[in-house]
Amino acid sequence: MILPTQMSGKTIGILGLSRSGVAVARALAEVGATIFGHDDHMAANHTLPQSIEIIDPATWPWDHLDALVISPGIPHLYPKPHPVAAMATANQVPIISDIELLIKSNPQAKIIGITGTNGKSTVVTLIDHILKSNKVKTALGGNIGIAALSLEDPGADGVIILELSSYQLETTPSLKLDAGAVINITPDHLDRHGGWDGYVAAKSNLIKAVKSEGITVLGPQDEVAHLSELAQSMVKIADPDALAELKKSVSLNGPHNALNMAIAIDICRHLGLEDSQIFTRLETFKGLPHRMEHIGNVNGIQFINDSKATNGDAAAEALKSFQDIYWIAGGSAKDDGLGIAAEHVNHVRRAFMIGSSAEQFADQIRTRVSVEISGDINSATESALQAAFDDNLDNATILLSPAAASFDQFDNFEARGECFRSIVQNLIDAHHGESCHD
Repeated sequence: MILPTQMSGKTIGILGLSRSGVAVARALAEVGATIFGHDDHMAANHTLPQSIEIIDPATWPWDHLDALVISPGIPHLYPKPHPVAAMATANQVPIISDIELLIKSNPQAKIIGITGTNGKSTVVTLIDHILKSNKVKTALGGNIGIAALSLEDPGADGVIILELSSYQLETTPSLKLDAGAVINITPDHLDRHGGWDGYVAAKSNLIKAVKSEGITVLGPQDEVAHLSELAQSMVKIADPDALAELKKSVSLNGPHNALNMAIAIDICRHLGLEDSQIFTRLETFKGLPHRMEHIGNVNGIQFINDSKATNGDAAAEALKSFQDIYWIAGGSAKDDGLGIAAEHVNHVRRAFMIGSSAEQFADQIRTRVSVEISGDINSATESALQAAFDDNLDNATILLSPAAASFDQFDNFEARGECFRSIVQNLIDAHHGESCHD
């Protein structure tokens, strides 16, 4: 683990004791900090150090607390601060992230930061894949689900790659990066940032954090590109259109993945890799589960699992990527419903709506697309396959791209995607289709 030695002898509170909070507690215990912890759903956790005190936060020694480390899922400002965060603010205790502790630990490796509303995980994983394949030591963590302080410093010749959420960017005031990228900015999590301006400001913190000798790569979207004036480093506007030939030989589908690849290429070039070292590795990258993932085929009909598309912008990119789509959408809707996805239904033959937003989503597109209220993902998938059989098309796509969060029917988007995968596998077995296991 990376040890925040600068916290030795300090008194630190931790709010949220799941993955990142446990890593913080263990690292702080190693350097001799005094630690207090709280979680609203506290359960026995045998990975916490014995030295952490789990007591009522109202009894914490707030006059002596040096910082409160907050898990990114917990609000500290909007729409309403968590009571413990409010206590910290009232007592003028800085509220920071685990990323802040990593930065202040001064690791020897270069640090790369990637943010954006959509595509972050694909970009950081792709950069990690390219670098590792060229024998560069890396450590990948942050919002992708690997706690920052659980990483090992790969050393002066290595690279730490961080996926950074808007929440983390608000609570990491010391952030300094050797390179960084903002992929895109579209409305999401606005309640957590007091609206659009606050959300953009949070994302903009990454641009300001890139060192003058570094590089900031920005997506071509107007809302992103105009932020270049905030940079103190060299700025590159990513050009996905320059990858026409390369896109024919890689497994990443869709225009959004062309942008993801363009950003990864620019970052890796800045780190000293030649194009020949980069492009051959792009061809071996298989993509991430639940992100435009090809599951298999039945009689020429392909199944695509894009469960990670939890908002309309992400779903719109999937809808641009295929012809003759049988679209499964719905779940716990964002404020704008289908959003921009409702404008990209030209390739949709039929739509099958699930979850709590089914009627709302159907109303948004039913004048242009035949819509069925399926209710659950099993019924939707079976109905979509039957509809594709009935239409007798040579190449059709059954696409799960919900444009909504999963929490009405599933614990998370991964559980939703795994459910879809299981249903599809049963259909493949029943119809003697082909699965994708690579």
